Amino acid sequence: MAQQDLLETVRKHLLTCKCDLGLDDDVYEILRFPARELHASLPVRMDDGRIRVFPAFRVQYNDALGPTKGGVRFHPGETAESVRALASLMTWKCALQNLPLGGAKGAVACNPRELSSGELERISRAYVRAFFPLMGPERDVPAPDMYTNQQTMAWMMDEYSRLAGQNVPGAITGKPPVLGGSEGRLDATAIGGCYTIREAAGGIGLGLRSATVAVQGFGNVGYHAAMLVRSQLGCRVVAVSDSRGGIYDSRGLNPEEVQEHKMQTGSVVDFHGADNISNHDLLELDVDVLIPAALEGVITGENASRIRARMVAELANGPTTTEADGVLSQNGVHLIPDILGNGGGVIVSYFEMVQNFSRWYWDEAEVHRLLEKKMVSCYRQVLETSRKMNVNMRQAAYMEAVGRVIQAMKARGWV
Repeated sequence: MAQQDLLETVRKHLLTCKCDLGLDDDVYEILRFPARELHASLPVRMDDGRIRVFPAFRVQYNDALGPTKGGVRFHPGETAESVRALASLMTWKCALQNLPLGGAKGAVACNPRELSSGELERISRAYVRAFFPLMGPERDVPAPDMYTNQQTMAWMMDEYSRLAGQNVPGAITGKPPVLGGSEGRLDATAIGGCYTIREAAGGIGLGLRSATVAVQGFGNVGYHAAMLVRSQLGCRVVAVSDSRGGIYDSRGLNPEEVQEHKMQTGSVVDFHGADNISNHDLLELDVDVLIPAALEGVITGENASRIRARMVAELANGPTTTEADGVLSQNGVHLIPDILGNGGGVIVSYFEMVQNFSRWYWDEAEVHRLLEKKMVSCYRQVLETSRKMNVNMRQAAYMEAVGRVIQAMKARGWV
């Protein structure tokens, strides 16, 4: 899905909410556009002495509920349009989880695979310098995203603290625990998704101990999701894929062994004992649970009718198009929408902010306990709204999220 398509998809979900919630045109018009969109050019000294300039973006979409929150991506294909769409998704994700945060997103258009550690550090610090005036615990808090990690966040937090003249751990989340990062943050998105899969399975009468699972996207989220559904829920992971292709084994795959193979070869393809398949083939496998955990727009109006999974749990952002939603719903596929299913990451990022403010840090068990409470409560609320209003799960999730943002806007006197 092109970046503009993702933005239009999110706006279509908003348009549906306009009808479902009876929004007037003025409110809808405000919600269609970001509050602030920041562009910068980052001049960075490369290892060979040259200076390269990298386009950088930060979009603060809506801050009615509180300071904005959202990841920073390092990816050559990122544009203002893609960041705008993802910032919108973050707004509804934070609102749906009832967090006192607005939504934001950021990116640097660069290819991390071609950059040294020193170059990545200089880009990270340049990003903070460019956007420092509008960042901070009470304004906008970045976090890791695609091709950024704990080390990236450590550099960013250190640079922010240097500019602020004091140590400010709460300015950035997703840091290493030694710098105030939260335990349980690394796999929080996958763990949160597993809690919703467990809840959904009980509702549709799916026994997870015998369930088959396919995971499209074997990055950080996909790998941990495969690990957890196998170890915690007892599922059989029969297929996984990455950007180069996928593998299938009806007997089940060991995600740790697949990950070791990928580290050695660069891909899951050609894993011993498994058949090679395409990403398109994986999506259409006859499995109980399909987990899209990679790209936007992989389930479309063209292939939705061939999706045979009983449940689709979206751990990626925007993997299903608006046209596909209707087909899946009509065919009885139970969908866990992205703003619900992959909310674990931002929830634990919020927990990290709370711990940074209080200087009181929790162990992993406590983080997981609170995350489970949040995810289960949110899933049940969305399911209740879906049944009460006779709408699909995505419509119900957006109704809950948008309704909370509008309530905050009205309380502030914005509308």
